[in-house]
Amino acid sequence: MNSAIVAGSRPDPLSLQPALPDLAAQAAADVARALAEDVGSGDLTAALVDPALRMRARVVARQAAVVCGRPWVEAALHALDAQARWHWVVDEGARVEPGGVVFEVEAQARALLSAERTMLNFLQTLSAVATVTRRYVEAVAGTRARICDTRKTLPGLRVAQKYAVRIGGGLNHRMGLHDAILIKENHIAAAGGVRAALQRAQALAPQALFVQIEVETLAQLDEALDAGARLILLDNMELPMLQEAVRRNSVHPGGRAVLEISGGVTLANVRALAATGVDRISVGALTKDIEAVDLSMRLQPL
Repeated sequence: MNSAIVAGSRPDPLSLQPALPDLAAQAAADVARALAEDVGSGDLTAALVDPALRMRARVVARQAAVVCGRPWVEAALHALDAQARWHWVVDEGARVEPGGVVFEVEAQARALLSAERTMLNFLQTLSAVATVTRRYVEAVAGTRARICDTRKTLPGLRVAQKYAVRIGGGLNHRMGLHDAILIKENHIAAAGGVRAALQRAQALAPQALFVQIEVETLAQLDEALDAGARLILLDNMELPMLQEAVRRNSVHPGGRAVLEISGGVTLANVRALAATGVDRISVGALTKDIEAVDLSMRLQPL
């Protein structure tokens, strides 16, 4: 999408996702940084092992999870042994139960030992993101609301985490400050109001994936709708106000905008928020407040 959405027909929420970069290249770059900080000039302990020895490794889940991270896992081991042979027991995006085998791989023993922590770090982290996302997606099933991520990602792992959100069934918000316009309260104050901010955004629109404006009151919502906003973020509104916002949006003579909720969203309240009739619910906890999935890798002789 090359033009911003600030006026005209209501956009399809599914069309608002940014494009992910080439995953193979991204995984290779992420893994290179991870191996550099972990292996550095060489794995001193792995050097105790015969360089000709090949072994089989098996990764087992110790808790239920949605598996995610295959491009990064394979890139980590392939960086040390290009001849590694994989067998994924659980597909990307599928569930694994406690005790279930996620994958098996045959490779040089030294490579397996050196890449183990990097492989597991990516697999545990990205599976955690996908697992939490799936919980939120399932919590709003049957409503019109779609679960979205935010920019609250681990530094250096934004693409990886946003990929994991997609694997979990969620949508990506903007990739960063460079590919979309999100007008927040401080932008509104600096620009001189809702209408003025939207008018300035229209001048920059061809360079943005989409233009969205954040509102905190029903008066701001009305002003944004009157100014032709097509994407509106409802920030930290209580349920009665959200319900009224949805009603006003539905009857506005200029047409209905895509409404998104942000702020204070939890698994405990997301269903009630979705029931108001909003289109999107953004959740920072998908990528920010995650607990790594418990996985274990064991080596076996061939």
